[in-house]
Amino acid sequence: MLFEHGDNYYYVVWETSCTSGAPLLEWWYDDASRHSIEPWYRKIDDTHHRYTAIFGPVANISHVHYKVNNYRLSTKQYTIVRRGEAELNRVLVIADNQNGPTEFRKVLTGIQQYYGASSKPDTILHVGDAVQNVGSLSNWQRQLFAPMEDRSGLHHTTPTIFVPGNHDHDKRRVSSNRNLYMDMYHGLYDTDELGKTAVTNGSYHRFFHSLSVGSARIIVLDAECASKEESEFLERELKSLAFQSARFRIVAVHIPPYIEFWDPYGWNKKNEKHWGEHIRLEYDPLFRKHNVDLVISGHQHNYQRSTVSHSTNSARSGTITYAIVGGAGGMLDLERVEDWNMYNVTYLNHHFVALDIKDRSLSWTAVSSTGSVIDHFAVQR
Repeated sequence: MLFEHGDNYYYVVWETSCTSGAPLLEWWYDDASRHSIEPWYRKIDDTHHRYTAIFGPVANISHVHYKVNNYRLSTKQYTIVRRGEAELNRVLVIADNQNGPTEFRKVLTGIQQYYGASSKPDTILHVGDAVQNVGSLSNWQRQLFAPMEDRSGLHHTTPTIFVPGNHDHDKRRVSSNRNLYMDMYHGLYDTDELGKTAVTNGSYHRFFHSLSVGSARIIVLDAECASKEESEFLERELKSLAFQSARFRIVAVHIPPYIEFWDPYGWNKKNEKHWGEHIRLEYDPLFRKHNVDLVISGHQHNYQRSTVSHSTNSARSGTITYAIVGGAGGMLDLERVEDWNMYNVTYLNHHFVALDIKDRSLSWTAVSSTGSVIDHFAVQR
């Protein structure tokens, strides 16, 4: 599976049924010399051996190729297509497929039909909760890997920008890390204190990062593990030239600032209403202050979208859109627990979103798993 983490870096996770002798990941440009990366190894069990390799920085070039090989065997060549700002960048947005492999397959079939046989998204933005239990091998196989392989195979050539959900990682930050596949995080290549030991034993956890997709700048946040480090990162990124000069400014965070649908018992009796409160109370004022255009979340298993003014102060112009896209397969949330009196669109079924970005235009189309358009808006700059 191919991931994009930060500007111009990718990491590839693959698995073998037995230990692979001296495996290497090779990557290269058209008509250019090849680079070889030795992967990190983690034994899942006797028949599942995981390897992870990070490569980059990748130059501003349209095609990057990679493959995995050892002294005996090699995978086929995979090609990553990288689009410029003036080109159409097609981003598939999904979230919360966990515990719903049957419905996830239906959503993936809908995605195939939407893009057609001759086209595909350039990037996947997964807004969290890919599996129910990160320590369960069967969860990873049944809920994520098998549906992706059976229905699309996109995960080989389409980079996934992964936003951690509450089910996606082991928050204990200890060496006996239970996260079987998502324990490789951004920062591995540019922080002196990190080495293979920290990566292999799972003691390093940092999901938050930022990157550009065409003319958009995207900040990825970790809703589960609030920290001083993440708060400082967010303020720094919001003020950065890269973010403020982008045509479109996007934040992706699993838990929405404003939740309306949930299990009433969990919401009221188990204090789940307080999950992610810091996003609404601490982060959202910063989103508005620094003119974020779009906040994309999952967590709530249905679709909602709201576009409101950045501020109640009429002297300030501009709007911010909040979108909840938690409908890739998990059991739906159908009971209302709050009413923020702000959402323009609510759809209580499974879905995905096609986000198209090209130079001065952004187009957002939410589509049901059966192919019906349930919401659309566009922005021109």
